Amino acid sequence: MPEWLVLTLAMLAACSVVVIVTLLRHRRAAEDEDPSETPDVIEYMTMWIGVVYAIVLGLAIAGVWEGRSAAQDNVRAEAVALHEVSERVRVYPAEIRDRIRDDVNAYVGHVVTTEWKTMADHDRLTDEGTELLDRLRRDVTDYEPRTDFEAQAYQPLVDQVAAADQARSARAESTGATMPGVVWFGLVTGAVITIGMIFALQIRRTRRELILAGLFSALIAFLLFLIWDFDAPYSRGLAATAEPFLRLFPEVRS
Repeated sequence: MPEWLVLTLAMLAACSVVVIVTLLRHRRAAEDEDPSETPDVIEYMTMWIGVVYAIVLGLAIAGVWEGRSAAQDNVRAEAVALHEVSERVRVYPAEIRDRIRDDVNAYVGHVVTTEWKTMADHDRLTDEGTELLDRLRRDVTDYEPRTDFEAQAYQPLVDQVAAADQARSARAESTGATMPGVVWFGLVTGAVITIGMIFALQIRRTRRELILAGLFSALIAFLLFLIWDFDAPYSRGLAATAEPFLRLFPEVRS
């Protein structure tokens, strides 16, 4: 099911629940009930519950957005490191240079096709990707420089391979959902309590109050969906992309 459809259904469901409960409550209310007689303490509690929940939602959104940004930074760092390997190796003999560049291209091609889909579907990296990176590391580290110029390029090449490996490990840690279950429990429970406090204010069946109550519940549903969408940096709608690889290695598009 498309994510935009999930969002639409969630917002409509939240609005419908609030409106239906309000109408049912109004129908069962006593004839002499006066909505204006809501105790001040309930209004005060409702206000503070809303403020606290808004702060919690803001922190949750900031957290998952930071995680998503960090995931994209890891992809960029990995792509840049591999591109540096491919460029710096030009000082090596043609046979060694072509072998290392073939290793880099094979690894990048695997990442942007097979491994990226595996991350999105199964929240993990592939064993083949690990083997390809290990082969690249062996070809870089096993070569013995023959000239001073090659010796000067050797250690930076090793460092760039290590940087790519480190970025890959960080990418592996970012796959899947990052928000703990207890946090989701708090967010959903807070949403139920916050929306439930609407009924403690004894809202009436006027069009204005029903619209405001519906929009309020739809907003909370949208923010929860936003947190859920950002929670898995590589597998949902606003996910980190492989664009850094494709930009630095345009030949893998084919």
